[in-house]
Amino acid sequence: MYKISSIIASIVIASLVACNNPKQNEIKESQPVAEQTKGLVQEVLTKEQRDALTPEQIIQSFKEGNERFMNNDLTARDHSALVRNSTNGQFPKAVILSCLDSRVPVEDVFDRGIGDIFVGRVAGNFVNEDLLGSMEFGCKVSGAKVILVLGHEHCGAIKSAIDDVKLSNITAMLSKIRPVVEKTTYEGERTSDNPEFVHEVCENNIQYTMDQIRLNSPILKEMEDNGEIKIIGGVYDMSTGKVTFLE
Repeated sequence: MYKISSIIASIVIASLVACNNPKQNEIKESQPVAEQTKGLVQEVLTKEQRDALTPEQIIQSFKEGNERFMNNDLTARDHSALVRNSTNGQFPKAVILSCLDSRVPVEDVFDRGIGDIFVGRVAGNFVNEDLLGSMEFGCKVSGAKVILVLGHEHCGAIKSAIDDVKLSNITAMLSKIRPVVEKTTYEGERTSDNPEFVHEVCENNIQYTMDQIRLNSPILKEMEDNGEIKIIGGVYDMSTGKVTFLE
């Protein structure tokens, strides 16, 4: 009986020692972390990698990334490592002008990570002097090769422009989109309650924005003419996550 009690006591003591052994705990705790980092993307896009890409290849990568997004198959990334590895520089391959809408997670939509793309956002995805300057910086200075104007279905800014909403600074903002509403040829009901008309204005607004980029930025127009960059558009479907490209 005494021997059994001694054995039990020894087991209990050994267990307590193991629990209080910081090295053993450290090993146990570190194992899941190590397992989680296996296979994760840890490297950011380099200048050499970006420079080797053509605009067409970048657009194709966006299409493939959007497919992965729709299939819930996003690339696994070690974001902590990417943050550290991008500290001293960035070489994004594209500039995406998106609407402000929170339901359009731009990086995820194209399965892009830290350091992959520049993203500018404004309600209604129009351009002004500030956004044009940002695009010129992204392409001429930093080397991005694609500008994508990304609109989306059921856009609140588009609907407000159609309704000619007047409210503080929103009035001036919507004035950038109103010309598109007025120029859109449509025979049916021209109201924000008509999804077909809203879609027409959405697509026309994307094309109008692309035209404004070429018109108001000689730098970007020249780069496009020389084949250094491509300026394209896309419509994000809120129901499916699919981007339809308007090249």
